[in-house]
Amino acid sequence: MSLLEKTAAEKEGKLLEILASMESAIVAFSGGVDSAYLAVVARQALGERSLAVTGESPSYPEHQRRMALEVVDKFRLAHRFVRTEEIENPEYLKNHPDRCFHCKNELYTRLKAVSAEGGFRFILDGANADDRMDFRPGRRAAKLMGVRSPLEEAELTKAEIRLLSEKRSLPTASEPASACLASRVPYESPITIQKLGQVEKGEEALRRLGFRGMRVRHHDSLARLEFAPEELSRALTPEMRCLLVAEIKKLGYRYVTIDLEGYRTGSLNEVLEWPSRSESKAPGTPTTAKAGGSK
Repeated sequence: MSLLEKTAAEKEGKLLEILASMESAIVAFSGGVDSAYLAVVARQALGERSLAVTGESPSYPEHQRRMALEVVDKFRLAHRFVRTEEIENPEYLKNHPDRCFHCKNELYTRLKAVSAEGGFRFILDGANADDRMDFRPGRRAAKLMGVRSPLEEAELTKAEIRLLSEKRSLPTASEPASACLASRVPYESPITIQKLGQVEKGEEALRRLGFRGMRVRHHDSLARLEFAPEELSRALTPEMRCLLVAEIKKLGYRYVTIDLEGYRTGSLNEVLEWPSRSESKAPGTPTTAKAGGSK
């Protein structure tokens, strides 16, 4: 057993202890790597006293919904969807750097109602130990709502969660990082259902072409495509460039560009300046917000 495997196994034992002590809990379950792993382990620790709940809205990708349902079916999770209405919130639509705060605040408000209705003691999110190093206003919403982050409490990192997910045969183990569709729109560019739809259709087109680690960043009439380093060379071949331009222009974009830095989570946060990437501060606290986004 490697050192990584040994450390991950020890941390998973700690996670099981943390979850078992809760007696009952709701998991905010997006279908991404972290929340899928947490939902499965919570099921093991708490049985029928755990419930995975997925928030649905125009910013939730259909691809992620399919992945969530695959995990639910394979691991027989108790699960339900709730409708969230962040798209009705003017503060969310403004797309300031605190956008994620308003989105998560709406989600946790809905989950608190489900929790009260079902008598669950805790609401859990999938934040992990690595998330301390990124700008995440949604973490503030979690703290305000009393949401716990057991993966972080157990000091589990993303690499460890992927390893443990693979050992449990979760289909999410090697999935690229996931995020809501609004994270593809630069800060200060208002969120609209049309923009979210363009992004989602663009990323579905890229999946049909065989790409996995990628993003379509929406810059009004320009689509900036990011590809994982191992996929970038394929995207840059003459044949693929022609296909990409044709597919993306179908969606209403006038210009199509490929980002030579490749796909990296948080690329639209690169324009922000804040005292420390470990601080997910209150709404509006980043000192500079020119035109960014999140994942």
